[in-house]
Amino acid sequence: MFRNQVISQCVLALLMSLLAFTAQADNLSDKTIRAFIASMQDAQALQDKYEGTDQWPVETADDSDSMPDMSRIFSDGIEDMKTYPAYNQFEKIIKKHGFSSTEQWASVGDRVFHAMMAIEMQTENPAMRQEMAEAMAELDNNPHMTAEQKAQMKAMMSGAMSVVQSASNAPAADIKAVRPHMDTLRTFMDSD
Repeated sequence: MFRNQVISQCVLALLMSLLAFTAQADNLSDKTIRAFIASMQDAQALQDKYEGTDQWPVETADDSDSMPDMSRIFSDGIEDMKTYPAYNQFEKIIKKHGFSSTEQWASVGDRVFHAMMAIEMQTENPAMRQEMAEAMAELDNNPHMTAEQKAQMKAMMSGAMSVVQSASNAPAADIKAVRPHMDTLRTFMDSD
């Protein structure tokens, strides 16, 4: 009985230490964010070289009609890019910056972007959710729009509201890690 209890405690301690290591590995570090930014700068040069050719993904009319899943913007982009010849060069870029795979890089990118959106929502317009709800109510009461027009506007606004809601769910640790890099990230995102 005593032996089984000791073994159980050792297994439990091992599992707890593994969970702590996993949680620590999941934190966005300053080094990881800097590597992500550097990889994005190199990726921009690659895009500039190949955009508009059959080597690089092309945005279609279907892409602009719907609201992208902002929580997976980089992951979805990687999935789209996998069938293009420039993907192999892109993969070399992200590995040069210390990422083990395009999936790991995209996951970091999704988290950085999610935290950026949360910071922007906090600093730029903390009342945005309330304003969007008021706009939805005004839309319902607009006598100059048809039911079809109202439905289209509501669909678009619902997409925007889900982006705002998603941003408000960003982990506090990610927000804290990304905040010191906001000026660099804004400059980079604005130029893109």
